[in-house]
Amino acid sequence: MAASLTPGSAWMQGAEWAAADWVTERPPSVRYAAGGDAFAAIRAFHPELAALRRDLHAHPELGFEEVYTSRRVVEALRVCGVDEIHTGIGKTGVVALIQGAARKSSGLKGVAPGQGIGLRADLDALPMQEHNQFAWASRKNGLMHGCGHDGHTAMLLGAARYLAQSRRFDGTAVLIFQPGEEGYAGAREMIQDGLFDTFDVQAVYAMHNWPAMPPGQVGVNPGPMMAAADRITIEVTGKGGHGAHAYLAVDPVLVAAHLITAVQSIVSRNVKAIDSAVISICAMHAGDPGAMSVIPGTARLVGTVRTFKPAVQDLVERRLHELCAAIAQGFGATATVNYERLYPATTNSVAEAEHAAAVARRVVGDAAVHTAMEPSMGAEDFSFMLQHKPGAYLRLGQGGAESGCFLHNATFDFNDDILPLGAALHSGLVESSLPLRT
Repeated sequence: MAASLTPGSAWMQGAEWAAADWVTERPPSVRYAAGGDAFAAIRAFHPELAALRRDLHAHPELGFEEVYTSRRVVEALRVCGVDEIHTGIGKTGVVALIQGAARKSSGLKGVAPGQGIGLRADLDALPMQEHNQFAWASRKNGLMHGCGHDGHTAMLLGAARYLAQSRRFDGTAVLIFQPGEEGYAGAREMIQDGLFDTFDVQAVYAMHNWPAMPPGQVGVNPGPMMAAADRITIEVTGKGGHGAHAYLAVDPVLVAAHLITAVQSIVSRNVKAIDSAVISICAMHAGDPGAMSVIPGTARLVGTVRTFKPAVQDLVERRLHELCAAIAQGFGATATVNYERLYPATTNSVAEAEHAAAVARRVVGDAAVHTAMEPSMGAEDFSFMLQHKPGAYLRLGQGGAESGCFLHNATFDFNDDILPLGAALHSGLVESSLPLRT
């Protein structure tokens, strides 16, 4: 059994102030219905889990820079009593193994084929300024845990503690602490670094806090959960000149303006109405604001494309190239499109999504589990893992959207009340996927 963890123990070391300061200010509670042995056991150390989460929140780090975060994760895993800890996978990633009762007693290591379940949490923060005033607000200027990855990490550590104590499963729990989810494709980096070659899990699961859902609610669709995210850069080349003699120039700003409007026709007139796609031009740069009478020679547009189906993704990319080139040519300019496919769509495998829903129902009840949600046009690099392994991505309600607490918002904070629920769901996925043999 893992060592007892109390405030001030090894799990709490590294904090810049006492753990009690974080617990006494807005102490965590449970205001939703949940049950099961795992939930009850994890709820017993809920305050410690919240203190650890708040320590991570106070020390945000960007993708592949999660040195402090990874070190805290390793410290916690050692105290929890996991069997193996592997670091440096995907640069700053950490993988921990917990063996079930039979494998532990036999002294077995690694993951046997068909006997491993992966659980993933993301580690990184965002390059944004936090506007919160609580004690655990970011200590780093311009960096913030604005998406709740601090909470995801803490939930998986809570599951690590419970699973290492109970070991009521037959196989291996593979806990994946992944760096660089926010635009760095850290999941792909871990895979390229041999994640699934070394730890050959039969399925992999992840979950994300969801402010639009109340605490105690769980969502998991069989099929699409999040869209593919692509980056587009359109370079327009014209002919610079004097603003007073525009007829002697080829104005790339004018061409860019027509492109911004025209690319919207791709979705409305090329994509089937029953399919989903979004094209957003989010930035434009041309000329110098201090040179009011200078027509620049070039203009640049930057934006994003979101789709679910590869065929729709292919269509959008092709039409962007065709449309931009033709419109620019009509004005005597040229336009080139650089289309970067960043994250694929996050699509749950049917069997694993149904299994995750069944686990959730045992914890929170039938009415609190939703399996026909509207997929989000946001993106998630857990999609890379789902390209290699069957699995499911869950939404875990945390509330807050009604008061303006959205993801990637300067006043966002993870709701510590749901920490034991997320940890219990992680644990349940392992125990139910790898049941003890009778």
